[in-house]
Amino acid sequence: MKKIKVGIIGSGNIGTDLMLKVERSNFLEMSAMIGIDPESDGLHRAKNHGHCVYDNGIDGFLEDPETADILFDATSAKAHAYHASELKKINKKIIDLTPAAIGPFVVPTVNLNEHLDQQNINMITCGGQATIPIVNAIHSVCPVDYAEIVATIASKSAGPGTRANIDEFTYTTARGIEKIGGAKKGKAIIILNPAEPPIIMRDTVQCIAPGAEERQEELIKAIRNRASQVQQYVPGYKLRTEPIFDGDQITVFIEVEGAADYLPSYAGNLDIMTASAIKVAEELAKHQLSVSENM
Repeated sequence: MKKIKVGIIGSGNIGTDLMLKVERSNFLEMSAMIGIDPESDGLHRAKNHGHCVYDNGIDGFLEDPETADILFDATSAKAHAYHASELKKINKKIIDLTPAAIGPFVVPTVNLNEHLDQQNINMITCGGQATIPIVNAIHSVCPVDYAEIVATIASKSAGPGTRANIDEFTYTTARGIEKIGGAKKGKAIIILNPAEPPIIMRDTVQCIAPGAEERQEELIKAIRNRASQVQQYVPGYKLRTEPIFDGDQITVFIEVEGAADYLPSYAGNLDIMTASAIKVAEELAKHQLSVSENM
């Protein structure tokens, strides 16, 4: 089966986890790891796995751009602005795992097929990937006047990139709740929990949806179905309880356990980002292969 070559910008935990997931894909061929720390474990592993390695950042890749057609950006919102500008010049597709929000927001179970021709796709945030599917499922049954999500993650799973982008996280997630989830007004909160042993990712979704009290059965079915769809590419995703109704207020509790490819299993917040990004990249690859076959 023909595959599309991919590269990963960022050789930290997220980039290394992405690499291991790409290596299992039927549609993606791991080709290049791009970092700035020659001593990083990610670059060492990539080299040992036989992939092209660049330790001088995106500038090194730009000297040899044929090594990848799709690139994941697992760096920071600030760095992505430069990467996006440079890669656009050479028509490379980017899947952005930072909260830079330059390209259209994509959540695989909601709007994946709408943006397969876009050059830059934004994966929003871990909180967005976990909760927006639920907000959108509720929206498919009742209008959502307000949606608030609280993402609680282990402090140990929040690296320097996450900590440096807290403001971007809350703003970008809230925008995603509105633009993709369908809520008229969205709010996002993130909590870094220092508990030992570390907790797995837990998310709370609260929506005010007029008419919810009368349509509980439809809403429960829609929420369950959407959770099942997410589980197809994030096996550790599940509802912790049945949805709770209080008049037109709906509360949904979610937990996400990581697959432990490279990251620890409690880091479901990072795993849902890499798993969702792989899902998007595979659909992009299938789309590109289909277009090339029909030319």
